Amino acid sequence: MIKFHELKVGNNILAEFDGKLDQGVVTDLDVIDKEVYVETEVQEFWYTPEHLFPIPLDEAQLMKFHFEKQENPDGSVKYMRGPFRILLPEKGNFSSFEMWYREDKRHINHTFSVHELQNHYLEMTKVELTRD
Repeated sequence: MIKFHELKVGNNILAEFDGKLDQGVVTDLDVIDKEVYVETEVQEFWYTPEHLFPIPLDEAQLMKFHFEKQENPDGSVKYMRGPFRILLPEKGNFSSFEMWYREDKRHINHTFSVHELQNHYLEMTKVELTRD
């Protein structure tokens, strides 16, 4: 489940309908009823937060957002999208890494999801992180 206050329009998430999870994009938020309008390949529908789940952040997800990958001799991996950077000290470990944009540097020490990356990216760059 994703907490309502974590979601923003444009976030990529998993939505559950009839026991099936589909990836979708948040297209609207109803603050009063705490419902989230999600567009998936199957349908567009209002969901409550208990039917919404995070997409775990991994290399495949970063590639969908057009990041470039650079493997370093010390075993670390850097992902780049313009001046925005993500540095994994250990290849494949997305639970402990650094990300930065210009002077803004952040250390992440927990399991991270796609919508969280999108929210941090927006805060840091003032531009939405989309798959387009």
